[in-house]
Amino acid sequence: MILRLLSTLAVSVVGVAAFHAASLPLPFLLGPLFACLAAALLGLRLAAWAPLTDAMRTILGVAVGASITPALVGQLPSMGLSLLLAPLFLLAAGVAGYPYLRRVCGFDPATSFYAAMPGGLQDMLLFGEEAGGDARALSLLHATRVLMIVTIVPALLVFAYDADLTLAPGAPARDYGAGQLAVMAAAGIAGWRIAKRVGLFGASILGPLILAAALSLAGVIAARPPAEAIQAAQFFIGIVVGVKYSGITLAEVRRFLVAGLGHAAILAALAAVFAEAVVLLGLAPPLDAILAFSPGGQAEMAVMAIVAGADVAYVIVHHVTRIVLVITCAPLVFRWLR
Repeated sequence: MILRLLSTLAVSVVGVAAFHAASLPLPFLLGPLFACLAAALLGLRLAAWAPLTDAMRTILGVAVGASITPALVGQLPSMGLSLLLAPLFLLAAGVAGYPYLRRVCGFDPATSFYAAMPGGLQDMLLFGEEAGGDARALSLLHATRVLMIVTIVPALLVFAYDADLTLAPGAPARDYGAGQLAVMAAAGIAGWRIAKRVGLFGASILGPLILAAALSLAGVIAARPPAEAIQAAQFFIGIVVGVKYSGITLAEVRRFLVAGLGHAAILAALAAVFAEAVVLLGLAPPLDAILAFSPGGQAEMAVMAIVAGADVAYVIVHHVTRIVLVITCAPLVFRWLR
């Protein structure tokens, strides 16, 4: 296990260096992701350490929570109409994704249904396994969805909106006082532990987010975590997506990876339609709308929102709404359909 972790870290560092050298966007996120993916496809056995990954996610939770200020809270009612589109997006995703995965790709009903739901990976794996689905297929299909969305969106932001995704995601640590850094660290750890104890989904992000938001509204936290912390979070989140393909066989590449790419393309097209509707209705600017409706992972979209200079709270509120709807409604809908 230790050897796999060290190999994974070495591969990921090479990925960051390659992305930096080529001036490609999001080097700390996409560099490890694609380096680990390439290594996995070449047969290298990789691994990620869950406690460290969760600890890195707390940094993003604090970063998003620190973005929630009194001025922003006053803008929340204006998000109402935009948020009403979230359940419609999920309905469209299910109506389009399930027949594709079931009829075209030939997966069983449980696997097709829970793979079609753009929700939290761990939750969909749990629900899918309980319903009799194929856990390996679910894992690779969802990983491929996140992989493709995380690939498409940065390219779109760079080429269509001239966003610079190579910049540092904030001020360096030397610009912060020790007290402010200590408060952020405490908010991350305490929020994570409390949320985990009460059984909140996505505890490593949402717990710190909620606690940091409360501290931000109280004036205790006045800035996001330093750039180095957010870059570290990007690094390990990129690793997590890439190592999902560790041990993948040629047969799995032919079936799961190809099916996942097709499904991700369907979701990307739907997301583009809904983002365009938001823009045409004057509910949000294009950058915010794209990131809010892109069906990637919550952590990955948070990173992009921070680096791209989008309205982080707007983006994350939409993703949290999507995930809450999927987790609460998907098992009920599947039982009803059966």
